Amino acid sequence: MTKLKGEMHAEPRVKIVPLGGLGEIGMNCFLLEAEEDLLVIDAGLIFPEEDLYGIDVVIPDFSYLLEHRGKVRGIVLTHGHEDHTGALPFLLHHLKVPIYGTRLSLGLVREKLKEFGLLHQADLRPVLPRERIRFGSLEVEFIQVCHSIPDGVAVAIRTPAGLVLHTGDFKFDTSPIDGRGADYDRFAELGEEGVLVLLSDSTNADRPGFTPSEQTVGAAFEALFQRVKGRVILACFASNIHRIQQVFDVSDRLDRKVTVTGKSMVGNVRVAMELGYLTAPEGTLVTLSDLKNLPPHQGVILTTGSQGEPLSAMARMASGEHKQVQVQPGDLVVFSARVIPGNEKAIARTINQLFKQGAEVIAQEEAGVHVSGHAAQEELKLMLALTRPRFFIPVHGEYRHLHFHTRLAQAVGLPKERIFLAEDGDLLEFTPSLGRFAGKVKAGRVFVDGHREVEDPILKDRRQLAQGGMVMVAIGVEEGTGKLLYGPELSSRGFLRGGVRDDLLEEAKEHVRATLESLSQEERADRALIEQRMQQALRRFLWKRVERRPAIVSVVIPL
Repeated sequence: MTKLKGEMHAEPRVKIVPLGGLGEIGMNCFLLEAEEDLLVIDAGLIFPEEDLYGIDVVIPDFSYLLEHRGKVRGIVLTHGHEDHTGALPFLLHHLKVPIYGTRLSLGLVREKLKEFGLLHQADLRPVLPRERIRFGSLEVEFIQVCHSIPDGVAVAIRTPAGLVLHTGDFKFDTSPIDGRGADYDRFAELGEEGVLVLLSDSTNADRPGFTPSEQTVGAAFEALFQRVKGRVILACFASNIHRIQQVFDVSDRLDRKVTVTGKSMVGNVRVAMELGYLTAPEGTLVTLSDLKNLPPHQGVILTTGSQGEPLSAMARMASGEHKQVQVQPGDLVVFSARVIPGNEKAIARTINQLFKQGAEVIAQEEAGVHVSGHAAQEELKLMLALTRPRFFIPVHGEYRHLHFHTRLAQAVGLPKERIFLAEDGDLLEFTPSLGRFAGKVKAGRVFVDGHREVEDPILKDRRQLAQGGMVMVAIGVEEGTGKLLYGPELSSRGFLRGGVRDDLLEEAKEHVRATLESLSQEERADRALIEQRMQQALRRFLWKRVERRPAIVSVVIPL
């Protein structure tokens, strides 16, 4: 928090630069620099808020890193979640260096790079816990931790100035699903050796006590699966392999069959099974076609969409647009994930649509269907006590999480002047005896549309208008009932020309009208839902007919 003053030029030093992960949940990326060597720890993304229309993901600004690309010796991954690995395809367009990670982390990264056509040029190097690798003046050791995904590690980096320890995402689970607990002994040994700087996960720094074991979720699943007479549709993060394993195990005990849907869920389940991190009991895993032939009480559908993502399998089920799964009365839908800030509206919209279709929905963490993969306050204090750092930087969290973590550090005896409450872009410098804020580097957010980086949302809008033009659809409805009184009327700017455009828009009108007529009376009373459905219908129609993606504006006028 407070800058330490003093002469630093006579001692060896290490620089730490956060490019993401401070002030937000996600987009994690840290640079560690000593002498002529630079190491990248994680390269993650964050998903956009609702007001960033057309933006698919947000990644860190890598300008400073690329300015120093000649010093970069490698990229080290703490685990396989996208908020730590998702920016790799964009970074690798500009930087060709080895990527080090555990087998599962690299397995998931391999799938993502394959999607971007970059796998052939990637240098992926697997590592094991307690393995050490030399990067010039830096030596990295990998230390096993527990998280909501297997194969998570902390990284201990020995530098000329001293030992820097980055915990990665962690919790101290005493009964982990795979039996692989955090390496308490090694953390204590590093504390004895002497930790110069500790960077520690702050996500749950505002939560008292200990984070419950992942085992508790399995017990909650078993109670629910026994009670429900219909199908269970369960959404969780596709990378939460431990959660998926418990769905398989509980289903097997209760004679239910599991099918998997959603692109990332199907891909991650396949990779985890191939690498031996996930096991489906014989006969438990079936296809969607097989599930249709079973009575409802024997079915479990494991899917993506726990955050209400509009194109996810769960969102398409909720809106009735999934080609193979229709939600039915008697179904139980479980959202087995923590709500990421900013996704509340999307999740609420999805849940409302599920209730309208007659499903029962459980989405509260309090129902026992989710536990966090991050350490709560007592575990964070234990990490501080085991490692006894000279300096401390709370990382991975919104500002309030970082703030609470600084309080915990002070509570276990770390002086306030040795705690650095940093922000993305801060350049922090440490010697064996001193630490300070040494300036700022260029940092921020880069917005990505598809596989393309755009400098900011305004530029993205301008490019979209220039390339695809704009189509506006307007209707007038009876206030309260949603009965169509006027329209649909369509107009366009910068979208095709002459008779072709006019004929196409006339055909599009009828397509929109048919979409509106298919809505239920309750749906017609929801203006936001009507606007969304008109946009979706037009977007699909125009792409199918002319392979164009204009900006689409829909307006519902109550009359």
